[in-house]
Amino acid sequence: MTITYNALSGALAAQAALNTVSQNLANVQTPGYTRQGVLLKATASDPGTLSAGNGVQIGSLLRFSNTYQLQQMWRANSDLGAHAQTQPYLSALEKVMSDDQSSISYGVDNFFKALNAAGVDPTSSPLRQQVVTTASSMAQQFNSIYNVAANQVVSVNQQQQAILPSLNESLAGIALLNKQIVSVGGTGTNTSALMDKREQLIDSVSSQVGVDVVYNPNGSVNVSLKNGEPLVMSDAAANVAYSTESGSPVLQLTYAGVKFNLDDSQVGGQLGGLGDFKKNTLIPLQTSVKELADQVAQKINDALAGGYTSAGAAGGPMFEVPASTGIMQVSAGFTSGDLAFSGDGTPGDSSNLQNLIAVKGQSVTLTSLGNTPVVLSDADTQLVGKLGIQSQQNQSLLATATTVRSQAEDDWKSTSAVNSDEEGINLVEFQNMYQANMKVIAVANTLFDATLQMFG
Repeated sequence: MTITYNALSGALAAQAALNTVSQNLANVQTPGYTRQGVLLKATASDPGTLSAGNGVQIGSLLRFSNTYQLQQMWRANSDLGAHAQTQPYLSALEKVMSDDQSSISYGVDNFFKALNAAGVDPTSSPLRQQVVTTASSMAQQFNSIYNVAANQVVSVNQQQQAILPSLNESLAGIALLNKQIVSVGGTGTNTSALMDKREQLIDSVSSQVGVDVVYNPNGSVNVSLKNGEPLVMSDAAANVAYSTESGSPVLQLTYAGVKFNLDDSQVGGQLGGLGDFKKNTLIPLQTSVKELADQVAQKINDALAGGYTSAGAAGGPMFEVPASTGIMQVSAGFTSGDLAFSGDGTPGDSSNLQNLIAVKGQSVTLTSLGNTPVVLSDADTQLVGKLGIQSQQNQSLLATATTVRSQAEDDWKSTSAVNSDEEGINLVEFQNMYQANMKVIAVANTLFDATLQMFG
């Protein structure tokens, strides 16, 4: 009887819908789970038959996923990864370079204060010794700041290397899931759980490098870098590593035997953020500190060379570059008696001391400041100021990326996450649907029995 078939199909459809509700509620706290549903379709009546129809059928299982929302989430994750990775380095550099006791300016100011103090009595041994002592301290300030930058370069390199195993593992996982989704999906099996795992891996990759994701008709996805280099194509994954074939480490992507050399400052995400910081902030700063130390040392050595010591000897270099460590130190064996304060060799003359003091007002040129001449006494202040601006900009971008990521996650949740209240309503509705159809079956059985009794 059609009434029985209709009611049976309705009961079975309600049962299938209840299964998806129970699956959703079971995974309400599962990270990355995408809620599911069923699409019900009315079954038309048979040709030539005058009837309301043949009940209901399950048209398909639904997966409530929005590709645009996912792409937004992944783009935001890439920006967040880039700025979050670099901020600790920027903050540490800014703190050290602007500290009252550890900055280069502190060492330079103290050295020239000692020179000014020596002008009271150029022959005073304590005042002359103070000049040598502050010179050594100034050199140590330069070395300390330079070494902080050098250590950060090492740390950034190590952190970039540490990202690659996880990145390559995720890429291989995406390729494997692509293969499983295509294979299982071809048999009509639900692939939602596999897709959830794949999207979580893509999210992880997006935090490490910037990605573009293209969905294929067969259910697989292609993942590539922003510049188009392939990371995953169907069931094949690339491998990313640093190559030292050219002597210096170069980020290299290998896919299907083809190698792509990458600029690690342009790949986005954590890897790109670290590369950009190293290339455009850290190394230029390190270079400028070395340039400033070299120019300060050269100008002071040149000024000393134009004068005479208290013993009447020609002035010698006060600073030299260490043979192994650091970028600046007081020359070995240099003493207070070697300070060439006199301009004509006369004891007590301080004309060359004035030349030394005047060095503070001379100009220097630094790469990170665009090679524009700046006064020596202002050079470190400008370096610190530029670093502070970069740190503030990164903090602002980090705050924006955090907000955008949070909004993107909320948008995704509004479509794809499980809402307990909504599922509770669905549970009642499909339960009522199931019970109503079972009552129809009971009525049909009663009618059938009554019909049989008529002919009994």
